[in-house]
Amino acid sequence: MKIRIFTYVYLIYGIISNMPNSTLILVDDHPIFTKGLAQLLDSQPTYEILGTASTSQEAVDLVRARCPDLAIVDLNLGDQDGLELIKDLRHIHKDIKILVLSMHDERYYAERALKNGARGYVMKEDDITNVLEAVKTVLSGKIWISESERDRLFEYLSSGESLQKNNDKFTTINILSNRQLQIFKMTGKGLGTSEIASKLNLSPKTVDTHKEHIKLKLHCNTSQELRQLAIEWVNE
Repeated sequence: MKIRIFTYVYLIYGIISNMPNSTLILVDDHPIFTKGLAQLLDSQPTYEILGTASTSQEAVDLVRARCPDLAIVDLNLGDQDGLELIKDLRHIHKDIKILVLSMHDERYYAERALKNGARGYVMKEDDITNVLEAVKTVLSGKIWISESERDRLFEYLSSGESLQKNNDKFTTINILSNRQLQIFKMTGKGLGTSEIASKLNLSPKTVDTHKEHIKLKLHCNTSQELRQLAIEWVNE
């Protein structure tokens, strides 16, 4: 009997130890946070961290070189657009799964991230157990968003109510395009048209055109109203 039990234990241990690891990369421009997250995931027996990236280009190069199963991506990569990076990574490696781990409020970014090809969205302020569960869920092929965001999306889908009718003055921001949202956020951080144009490789005229469209969508009568709303939103 003891021999049989020992044999079962040995076989189970052998199966577990020979299970293929899920390979991950981390994309975040905060090295202290990245190091802590890497240590957390390394402590899990079936995850292998292939590398980290702090810029979009580093992430693209890393995915090309290593073809990871999962990329955990922050949307805030300096002045680079994390939403565009999601599409780029999916174009390079169509089977890669992407989990967004960001400080940005999921009310404004989760749906955008999923539309761009991410399979999950979790906020940095969430409990560690939620982060680990999100990683596990996305790797299994399912989608992860918080219960509150799931309920919010279901409410709008089931009621057919326009986002503009919501009492939250920031809700209409959801109707901005990804580029418009990027410019709106930069405006809220105090950047002027020339600075935004330089960072996004656009002409000042193009940025001003985007701002006019943003003003119309958000019902701002003047550039000052738009700037004030953007500042309030960034600091919400």
